[in-house]
Amino acid sequence: MHVRSLSDGRVHLTVPGPHDVDAITAACRDREIVAWTTVPDPYTRADAVRFVGDMVPAGWANAAPTWAIRTDPDGPLLGVVGFLHHERTAPEIGYWIAPGGRGRGLATAAVELACDFAFAPGGLAAWRIEWRAFAGNRASAAVAQRIGFRFEGTLRLGSVQRGVPRDTWIAGLLSDDPRGPVAGWPT
Repeated sequence: MHVRSLSDGRVHLTVPGPHDVDAITAACRDREIVAWTTVPDPYTRADAVRFVGDMVPAGWANAAPTWAIRTDPDGPLLGVVGFLHHERTAPEIGYWIAPGGRGRGLATAAVELACDFAFAPGGLAAWRIEWRAFAGNRASAAVAQRIGFRFEGTLRLGSVQRGVPRDTWIAGLLSDDPRGPVAGWPT
């Protein structure tokens, strides 16, 4: 897959690189990110080096792109958005925002851009995108709900976080679903 940046003029999605290692390390030590994701705990600089040096390029090579979220194309990393690719199922979107970027609508704008890319024929050409989060992650759910994901239920012990099974919320967005806030979420 050809690596590319995305922008709506307000939010810029670029491929994270070695210059982002310190920002990623700091963000992934934030207790909220640790609580709601599967990042290692404790998160080390070596984890961030492995992320930008191995995981990001491998994702792009396997139709699972990851971007840094920025407000300026050359500005600091404020978060990450990307896709996990599952054989035989739809791509799954995931995202986090560093403490200094929260409350500014960056996650919503970034997820919107990433979804547009995923549905585009020149992107992932997906017909469906899945959102999953550990049950109780209301901040992530609010972003997905604002974009138009339809809540589909709770997968009992549907995911594992650092060796511990946890309930998982799941929602889906189809390529022809209208965008905008959707009712029916448990939040």
